[in-house]
Amino acid sequence: MSTSSKRIVICGTDTDVGKTIVSSFFVQGLKGIYWKPIQSGTEEGTDTETVCKLLDLEPNRYLSERYKFKAPVSPHWAAEKESRLIEPSNLNLPDLDKLLIIETAGGLMVPLNRDWLQIDQLKIWEAPIILVARTGLGTLNHTLLSLEALKNRNIDVLGLVLNGPPHNDNPKTLEQFGDTKILARLPIFETVSAKELSKEWNIQQLDQKLKKYI
Repeated sequence: MSTSSKRIVICGTDTDVGKTIVSSFFVQGLKGIYWKPIQSGTEEGTDTETVCKLLDLEPNRYLSERYKFKAPVSPHWAAEKESRLIEPSNLNLPDLDKLLIIETAGGLMVPLNRDWLQIDQLKIWEAPIILVARTGLGTLNHTLLSLEALKNRNIDVLGLVLNGPPHNDNPKTLEQFGDTKILARLPIFETVSAKELSKEWNIQQLDQKLKKYI
């Protein structure tokens, strides 16, 4: 892998599954650059603003969105509400010499326009995926379906990050049936901060697939 080709995509199994916190976790731990190309719902601020504030990122550590929409709905509909269209050709990856951490808008099957799903864009990007999932009830179905969709399209999956209270069985079941690894398990933070995220980062236990990005 050349230096300029270092990209990781953070995608979720569902809405509000914790992609932005997980993105912050890897931007901090891997010293990457953050980019969320599509943002739906801006009235309470953007995820880029959240990550920048959380990690106190300097301007060279994040990229601006290609698309921002006011409505907190699926990107394709949010764009239509503003008489706009998300063009896949405007989502080309920037040429950087540092690791780029890309946070998607929503899950794999979210439409970006009426002819283009998010997973179609992931296939074009050809960047490996870290899939974010919940720990509790319902996660097995959502996560295994997401993994199957990615693998059916030959999209590389680095592994899973689980958000939520510890669960006695779901992690090992996901690893078994999903043929993947749990890269990290993050709790529900009472107060999330860069300091709290750094406590969860263990370089010694980092999967070999991720160590090449350091």
